[in-house]
Amino acid sequence: MALKRWVGRAIGLDVHRDFCVVAICEDGKVRSAGRVPSTPEGLGVLAESLLPSDRVALEVTGSCWQVARILEGYVDRVVVVSPDDTGISGARAKTDKLDSRALAVWLWRGELDAVWIPDERCRVLRRRLARREQLLRARTRSKNEIQATLQRRLVAKPPFADLFGVTGRRWLADLELPVEERESVDAGLRHIAFMDSEIAAVDRLIARQALAWPEIRRLMTVPGVNLICAATFLAAIGEPSRFLTSRKLVAYLGLDPKVRQSGEAPARSGRILERGSASARWALVEAALSVVCQPGRCARSMSGPAVGVVTPRRSSRPPASSRSCSGACCAAQRTTPTNDPR
Repeated sequence: MALKRWVGRAIGLDVHRDFCVVAICEDGKVRSAGRVPSTPEGLGVLAESLLPSDRVALEVTGSCWQVARILEGYVDRVVVVSPDDTGISGARAKTDKLDSRALAVWLWRGELDAVWIPDERCRVLRRRLARREQLLRARTRSKNEIQATLQRRLVAKPPFADLFGVTGRRWLADLELPVEERESVDAGLRHIAFMDSEIAAVDRLIARQALAWPEIRRLMTVPGVNLICAATFLAAIGEPSRFLTSRKLVAYLGLDPKVRQSGEAPARSGRILERGSASARWALVEAALSVVCQPGRCARSMSGPAVGVVTPRRSSRPPASSRSCSGACCAAQRTTPTNDPR
């Protein structure tokens, strides 16, 4: 939501790993205020020098949420903005000093759109889900290395589906390979076993936290939505009441198509925008596919045209099933069951 012009001081921060560049705009006049260390102590000194009527603006970075939590108790408001909305990254002249001054001026004019700042439980859930995703990628990388080793040695495909199950690991252990390749396969199997234990541990933490939320339990009543999908979806959107309609939620997740129209020509839809959380889009697509692949009325309603209807061979339309799933999740959040304790 865009802010109104602010009567008072507007502070712009350009946050870096080791320092923050500060600029102050007051009565339309902007000046640079030097640097402060990006440490709790340095930011604490900056916070104590600010006025309760000040507003602070900074862009989304890896440490922006911690900076915002340190400063929010000392000022009127901390505004976190998306770099895509400011356009600073595409400026012809881009320096730390100019970036902080631009943020301060835009904040004073009321031209910044603030992003939603997640609360503590949403932040913790996001971090656990992000760690789980990194563990899954590391395990997949080790599996690919083992597959590449078998391909280098011209080993035929095993007579079973899961190469890394109990039977598959026994088959890999008995496979005759050169010494250097055997070392690679054994190291990959050890790494996969370690990743399995770490993924199981973080899954238990996510389940313990997620099942304490009535919203996540309600989302799990939607067909195709499991615990990880519901937790990923809710961690991405935060507070569902921020979205007035399901269409706004679809746009927030980047599932709405691009539209091109000029003159008298009809509007044409393109690919989806792919803005917002990629993990939330992945979770919705997985949930929609699990429903579509199962027979039933819900699958027929989400899979598209009926059998016998001629459709184009290639289509650039967005995945309608994932948009339907996001709409169903939004509806589930707005519908309070009779046995809900609230």
